Amino acid sequence: MTPGLIFTSFLLYTLLIFAVSWFTSRKADNQSFFIGNKKSPWLVVAYGMIGASLSGVTFISIPGWVGDTGFTYFAIVLGYVLGYAVISWVLLPMYYRLNLTSIYTYLDQRFGKSAYTTGAVFFLISRVVGASFRMFLVVSVLQVFVFGHFGIPFWMTVVLFMVLIQLYTMKGGIKTIVWTDTLQTTFMILAVLLTIGMIIRQMDTSLTEMVRTVWESDLSRVFVTDTGSKQNFFKLLFSGMFITIVMTGLDQDMMQKNLSCRNLKDARKNMTTLSLILVPVNLVFLFLGAVLYLYAGQAGVEMPALSDHLFPAIAFGHLGMLAGIVFIIGLISAAYSSADSALTALTTSFSIDILKLDKKYGNNENLLKSKRQQVHLGMALIIIFVIVAFELINNQAIIAQLFTFAGYTYGPLLGLYAFGLFTKIRVNDKWVPLVAVMAPLLSWLLSHYSEALFNGYQIGFELLIFNGLFTFAGLLFLRKGRHAKVG
Repeated sequence: MTPGLIFTSFLLYTLLIFAVSWFTSRKADNQSFFIGNKKSPWLVVAYGMIGASLSGVTFISIPGWVGDTGFTYFAIVLGYVLGYAVISWVLLPMYYRLNLTSIYTYLDQRFGKSAYTTGAVFFLISRVVGASFRMFLVVSVLQVFVFGHFGIPFWMTVVLFMVLIQLYTMKGGIKTIVWTDTLQTTFMILAVLLTIGMIIRQMDTSLTEMVRTVWESDLSRVFVTDTGSKQNFFKLLFSGMFITIVMTGLDQDMMQKNLSCRNLKDARKNMTTLSLILVPVNLVFLFLGAVLYLYAGQAGVEMPALSDHLFPAIAFGHLGMLAGIVFIIGLISAAYSSADSALTALTTSFSIDILKLDKKYGNNENLLKSKRQQVHLGMALIIIFVIVAFELINNQAIIAQLFTFAGYTYGPLLGLYAFGLFTKIRVNDKWVPLVAVMAPLLSWLLSHYSEALFNGYQIGFELLIFNGLFTFAGLLFLRKGRHAKVG
């Protein structure tokens, strides 16, 4: 498959995205950008959020992980279902009752200005690094297999993607993204299903036989009972639950779409539907990973140095032109979904939580729009800078550590919200930032020395829980005499 054909596929798909953007943003205003005028159909939101939840990491990384970890990731997926239930029955009612645009406004009402700013800043750091990392994975693959053949430097590829995302999200914001996400979800899932079908055909077998082969292989292992292992089933299950609570329920990016639903009832329908759909969808991605490894073994495919490159290497080099087109459209969908909603959420949080633009210019629609668009452009430039910095670092281990560090910043959010929702204790607000900084540091130390301290026990994703507990404990030290009253 030639780079020219791949580039043509990219242009055609991008034109389709812009057509959807034009249609959905024709009468958009600031409320459309921030909360979709609270008119988003819940089923559309639920379906579109699948693509946002998957992103480029799921599309290219999870199939590659199967070679090392089998289907153990499925335990995290089952934990997602528990996490979405908590979001539906604990967090969403509070968000709707307080009529929030930015979910971090709750921290202001519950604790004070310092906690509010701390929560927003930790989200901004987490989302900038997380979104940049996810997009870096996808753009790196596109650079190797497509844009590099035209002599286009990496930084220019990044700028191209961010300019396109900037253009189709600037006017409609969340109102547009709710619909473009449905398109991107569809193409990502189709890419996986069609790839599985093409590989099965090339291996001259049937779907039933392939399912049996995968099930009987070591690749399909789900249950790891060793309590010292990072892949222990129950550790991953509870980690998945808390990952969902913080990276969906306490994340402005994901919650902004839920808050665009007409009412709490619709938002709950969205969450429930999303949780149930994500289980089979993630299972399909894991199944693809097993199929890719089985095919590589049968066809004598040389394994790439990075497992992330296994899927594109087979799609471009062994399955023919159609497979290459299917893969590239799925990958572009993942690239767009990794950054468009993140860019909108970052703009919303910085505009409302940090700059307070809604309070300063709330009565002037045009001035608020102008300031919001300036923030939108600034956030796009920051993401470009971080992605290019990842490329300059050029060390996958360091980049992965940066992404892990971004995950640490969700722990203080977990502790803050848990403390706020489940206690009525007032705290000394001005010291909250110190607690929020100390908790991730203590978590890192715990992770670094866990094997020595706990007889070989390895802390994995459950580190998030410890991070939240450190924050909760720190807030107890800041307690005041009177109880808090919120909303």
